[in-house]
Amino acid sequence: MSTPEKIVLADGQQLAAAAAARLITVVVDAQAARGQAHVVLTGGSNGGALLKAVAASPARDAVDWSRVDLWWGDERFLPAGDPERNETQAREYLLDALPLEPERVHVMAPSDGSFGDDVDAAAAAYAAELAEAAPGDEVVPAFDVLMLGVGPDGHVASLFPGHPGYAVTSGTAIAVRESPKPPPVRISLTLGAISAARQVWLLAGGEGKAEAVAGALGEVDLPAGAVRGTERTLWLLDQAAASKL
Repeated sequence: MSTPEKIVLADGQQLAAAAAARLITVVVDAQAARGQAHVVLTGGSNGGALLKAVAASPARDAVDWSRVDLWWGDERFLPAGDPERNETQAREYLLDALPLEPERVHVMAPSDGSFGDDVDAAAAAYAAELAEAAPGDEVVPAFDVLMLGVGPDGHVASLFPGHPGYAVTSGTAIAVRESPKPPPVRISLTLGAISAARQVWLLAGGEGKAEAVAGALGEVDLPAGAVRGTERTLWLLDQAAASKL
């Protein structure tokens, strides 16, 4: 597993722009090396700002978007089109403007989808979709980059400190109930699935994230501090979020 690296930008705008530029470069490089790219998206304010920055970047056209597979690290188990769903926000901020292949946009099922309100079945279906796209005997694709927003409590995806989902050591996608942050029902990748990615990027901006960033990069047992990429673990921070390091 890789050793965490830190890059500190002046503010949230620079953070989003820098992350977007890096993402485009990683995807172009992956396509040059392997013909395609697997990217895991994140929601939240920093994830949304990154997607908007990609949408605004002239360099986005350097990517062959028809050869990009998009996944999500977690999703709120709400009806399709709900504005709180990460998918809904991603489509609004970026995806609807890209020439993506629909079958390569791997959405976690909504609560009014084919599994109804059975979140366990929805999580199992996502695990099966991951396995189908994985090479050989692996259970997830070799994600080229997996992005995570860091919560004020140090959570990533929908893995929260002290919550049962954080302790799961098997499987790739799980149902999360009684989330400390609403809505209470979610689907999340597991710690193991996240740490199978080539690169894991953790995004944190604002003074409200400073305590969690310092703890995760220190000695505190937090989900944000437990994730690692196989090749690179990169923390992208603004000065406010890095202020307690």
